[in-house]
Amino acid sequence: MNWPRWGKEATGTSPWARGKLLAALAVLTAGLLAFHSAVPNAVARIGSLLETFLPWLGLAVPLLLVLALLRRSALALVALLAPAAVWGFLFGGRLAADSRGAHDLTAVQHNVSDVNADPAATARTLTESDPDLLALEELTPAALPGYERALASAYPYRAVHGTVGLWSKQPLSDVRSLDIKPQGIEEDWNRGVRAKLRTGKGEIAVYVVHLPSVRVRWNGFSSGRRDESARLLGAVLAAEKLDRVILLGDLNGTTDDRGLAPVTSRMDSLGEGFAFSWPAAFPVSRIDHVMTRSATVTGIRTLPATDSDHLPVAADIELRG
Repeated sequence: MNWPRWGKEATGTSPWARGKLLAALAVLTAGLLAFHSAVPNAVARIGSLLETFLPWLGLAVPLLLVLALLRRSALALVALLAPAAVWGFLFGGRLAADSRGAHDLTAVQHNVSDVNADPAATARTLTESDPDLLALEELTPAALPGYERALASAYPYRAVHGTVGLWSKQPLSDVRSLDIKPQGIEEDWNRGVRAKLRTGKGEIAVYVVHLPSVRVRWNGFSSGRRDESARLLGAVLAAEKLDRVILLGDLNGTTDDRGLAPVTSRMDSLGEGFAFSWPAAFPVSRIDHVMTRSATVTGIRTLPATDSDHLPVAADIELRG
C-alpha cells in the first residue's frame, strides 16, 4: 500500500495528526458560511460586510485544498467537506440557474452613472434585448433629455422622479414619489418612484429605487443610511395594496446582506443566479436587483457594459394567475 508513504512513513507523523490549523480554518469557513447572520453588526457592521461578499468565501475551499495536499493532511481534507457542502447548499442553485426562463415580461435595471457621457449609446445597449420595462438610476438633468429622445418611440410611457425613472411599453398610471430619504440627507434627494403598470394579466405596482451608497472605511462598513432607507422602503412595500409588485433598483447591497432584510422579507422572488453587476470592470457582487411579489423571476443575467460603473441586469418575470 502507498498510503503510509504519503503519510506516516514520509514524515514521521500520521496524516490524521497533521494540518490541524488547516482543518480549523476549514471548520471556521463552514461556520461563517452557515451562520453568517450570527456575526455581529454592532461593531463596524462587519456582518453586513461579510454578507456583501459571502459567495466569495467559497474561494477558501480550493486554497485550503491545495495547502492540505501539500501538507499531506487527511484531517484537513476531511474537514474541507464541511465548507464545500455548506457553500453548495447556499449557492449551488445559483450556478445551475438558467439565465432565461418562461416569462410574461422582461425588465432591465441599470444604474446609468451620473457621469455617463453617452446616454444614447447606453439606451441602445439597454433596448437591444427588447425589454418591456426599463428602470434607470442616477439620471441627471443634463442627461435625461438624451434618454427621453432615445427611448420615446419604443417606450411611450414613463415615470421619472428626481434621479430615477421607469420606461414602459405598456400604460403607466398613479405615478407617485416615494419617501425613502434617510435623515441628514439634503432635501432635493429624490430616489424613489412608484407607478401602476397595466398588463393583460392585471395591474402591477412597479417600484424604482436607488438606496444610499455604502463605503468600506478604516472604521468599518458604512451602511447606516442605506439600512435606514431600506427600512423606509420596507414599510412602503408593506403598505402596498396591489398584490403584484415588481421592485427594480440599485439597492447598494446583496440579497444576503441583513441590512436589506426589511425589503427582501417583503418580496417572494429575489432572482436566482449570481449576475454580478458591480463594479463593471470586474464584477464581484450584484447590488442591482429585480425582485417580485406574487410573480416569479425565472431568469436573471447581466447585459453588455455601458459607460457606467455598473452592468445592466435583465430579468424575465412570470406573472401568477
